Amino acid sequence: MSDSEAAPTNFIRQRVAADLSGARVSEVVTRFPPEPNGYLHIGHAKSICLNFGIADDFDGRCFLRFDDTNPEKEEMEFVESIQRDVRWLGFNWQDRLTHASDYFERLYEFAMELVLNSNAYVCSLSAEEIRESRGTLTEPGKESPFRNRSVEENIDLFNRMREGEFADGEHVLRARIDMTSGNLNMRDPVLYRIRHQVHQITGDRWCIYPLYDFTHCISDAIEGVTHSLCTLEFEDHRPLYDWVLDNTSVSCHPQQIEFSRLALDYTVMSKRMLTQLVRENHVSTWDDPRMPTIAGLRRRGYTPASIRLFCERIGVTKKDNRIEMSLLENCVREDLESSAPRRMAVIDPLKVVINNYPEDLEETFSAANHPADAGFGTREVPFAKEIYIERSDFMIDPPRKFFRLGPGREVRLRYAYLVTCTGYDTDDNGDVTTVYCDYDNQSHGGNAPDGRKVKGTIHWVSAKHAIPAEVRLYDRLFMRENPVESKQHHFSEFINPDSLITVTNAMLEPALASAENESRFQFERLGYFCVDEDSTAGQPVFNRTVTLRDSWAKQRGQGS
Repeated sequence: MSDSEAAPTNFIRQRVAADLSGARVSEVVTRFPPEPNGYLHIGHAKSICLNFGIADDFDGRCFLRFDDTNPEKEEMEFVESIQRDVRWLGFNWQDRLTHASDYFERLYEFAMELVLNSNAYVCSLSAEEIRESRGTLTEPGKESPFRNRSVEENIDLFNRMREGEFADGEHVLRARIDMTSGNLNMRDPVLYRIRHQVHQITGDRWCIYPLYDFTHCISDAIEGVTHSLCTLEFEDHRPLYDWVLDNTSVSCHPQQIEFSRLALDYTVMSKRMLTQLVRENHVSTWDDPRMPTIAGLRRRGYTPASIRLFCERIGVTKKDNRIEMSLLENCVREDLESSAPRRMAVIDPLKVVINNYPEDLEETFSAANHPADAGFGTREVPFAKEIYIERSDFMIDPPRKFFRLGPGREVRLRYAYLVTCTGYDTDDNGDVTTVYCDYDNQSHGGNAPDGRKVKGTIHWVSAKHAIPAEVRLYDRLFMRENPVESKQHHFSEFINPDSLITVTNAMLEPALASAENESRFQFERLGYFCVDEDSTAGQPVFNRTVTLRDSWAKQRGQGS
């Protein structure tokens, strides 16, 4: 073990440690086996951190293995995105990148071994007939009329299935186990089906493809996996996992261990539902910043460290439960609080003219890039007669505890001067168009020369030097904590109409003009933002990662 003693403990780590100390295993080997039929989501991040983390902590090895046994739904785009996401999270599979398709020939040989030992047979029932004969939780299944075919006939049919003589669905290979078993997974499950479909790696060399329950356990054994970690929905599949390994001549028998999957509030984790969101244009792409995909979180501005921290804090248990979105958001706030440089930006600009400031004067003020870490250095912020402030920082008739700008009120312009409102203009609708102020020319840096206290401090940008930008204000994708719990409504009915608000007239301080893609900043008083890949020269695009506080908790009366 390297740093395993310091790592957070859980029942899986305890099991692994016991296996090592008891000499049950000499080296820990794990695997992360995604199916390349979509982008990885935050739930996969939990599994990635667990599998790679266990291997790292115990000086073991972890395979990245693609479960590519269903060519109808798999694409190279997904293969590439999965590798990109695992690397971005900070994990390295080194020379252990494998595919289930790497083992197709050996899988076929093991399947034939089951046939030779009368543990598998070719069944000619249709898929619907197999479902109907499977039985229920209270009724046993019915044996297939083809269950007692001779070994010779099964060998012949299985070989001809491979050679492509039969149409899709004409035959399947089934395990011969127990049609009266209380576990439906043991009622002669299908091991192979015919699919005349070109595979992304093997091309047209195969027209029969193994199913997951057969492929996964044998792939584990081939790779020498010691601890096959999977989510709780596979607990009922474990007897089949063991049965296949016990009835084939594999060289080792990995142990399957289940843990709870991640369920996160205000989102969906089903890959089918995520695919539907993309195909029905509820979101733009798989990496839309509203999606719970790792690519979407990355584009929104989440950091690898924040996601690893989240996975550490939710822990690994045997009990399914829902995790509050606020925990994930707090993890990225915590990381960005210490790592994100500060900048000033105005999302909803309102022009302010400083009456007594000279027309031809321009100044610069030194501003800290991080208020708590001098190592971030400083930057120069330009200042001139006209500036922009947030529209919400001015009220014509402000309440008593409104410590921002209003007629006759004085505020501090961060880093710059104290200003007092002397008037304002409105349009025909009564909306304020311009605010007029006088500045105290002795308050350079925002400090009152006579020591008077000014409660309000607001941010600003110089109108003359401001960089126009598009800012995308992302929020939670769904309005309901659990969008799939209602039987009367489709989950898409609960999509938040304000999950994306696009602002096209935001104004930024000039230091943001050259910010690189994925750069993250705290816009003072507004939240954390990230440069989007849609940015072009002279027209940056920023995504809001998260607000400074949990506004949803405030709406529910849980925050301040």
